[in-house]
Amino acid sequence: MTVHDIARQLPGIAALRDHCRSMAMLEAILSPEWPDRCYSFNAHWSGTEAMASMGNGSGDEYSIVFSAAGAYVRGFAHESPMSPYAEDGPWPGVLDDVPDVFQPCVEEPAFTDEDGIPVVTACMWREAGDDHWKTGTIDFPEATTGDPDGAAYLFSLLADRSAEAFQRWAEDYYELSVDLAAVQHILSSLPLAEGVVRALNPGITLADLAGDITETGYPHIGGFSPS
Repeated sequence: MTVHDIARQLPGIAALRDHCRSMAMLEAILSPEWPDRCYSFNAHWSGTEAMASMGNGSGDEYSIVFSAAGAYVRGFAHESPMSPYAEDGPWPGVLDDVPDVFQPCVEEPAFTDEDGIPVVTACMWREAGDDHWKTGTIDFPEATTGDPDGAAYLFSLLADRSAEAFQRWAEDYYELSVDLAAVQHILSSLPLAEGVVRALNPGITLADLAGDITETGYPHIGGFSPS
């Protein structure tokens, strides 16, 4: 599986934005300590943009910039044979077809190293008027198996957006039981309430999440019946 396969499985821009925001909210509840989280969402990344991000602490990461122009997705798998550090720059085709409207994202300092080299092994984009996600024309490396650009691993919870997939990931990552109904509630972008917070983490309250609610822009008034 490659970025080409993932692009076919992504939803529209608005649905992807909501899903990313919901995953960030779920992690804020499960892990009050910011450094322990993988997924985040900043609704105010700039004056005109929001950004979703993932970082596993081991060098793998992605960033998704949402703007009036559409959405730009950058992923980096540090062990991929397509790493710019293995090839003296981005792998041919990964960024070659990125349209001009997203070139500021390609060159964004947060997504490049100190030498200005884009830190990327997989890239997708979708302009506001497009009806599908696009990728570059890429000849993937030979003699690699399964996931040459890291896209299958990096974007697994974007391709499979089910509550069960997030529950499996969270239970493995945090080594605790995670309430499926609460996960479904948040992944549906339903308003947050004390009941859903307690179902996921009895140790915090809705008030404790004020900063995360503001940062993600998640709706926060509503009801919930825990399982």
